[in-house]
Amino acid sequence: MTVTNTIQTVVPIVNRPKQVQLNDIKIYVVSAENFEEFKKEFEAKNGPDAYIAISVKDYENLSLNFAELRRYIEQQKEIIVYYENAVTPASVPTEELSE
Repeated sequence: MTVTNTIQTVVPIVNRPKQVQLNDIKIYVVSAENFEEFKKEFEAKNGPDAYIAISVKDYENLSLNFAELRRYIEQQKEIIVYYENAVTPASVPTEELSE
């Protein structure tokens, strides 16, 4: 007679990574009307010739990219929770304990 034993694999659940710590950024809206004033104040704080320019369309694309990253991360978190639940041993129902 053959006896089959079922052995459940125990998969350890690792800790989640620490939360993201983002640095503050400042975005300045500069036009022809306020450029000279902006330049004077900016150079006083940051030194001369330290500019990075981005068009309105590229700023919109940057925003859409961040939204896409957020969507991806949220979906990854859902997948992680699914697998954590799948490998967590289920508690034994009370009826089986009384038998």
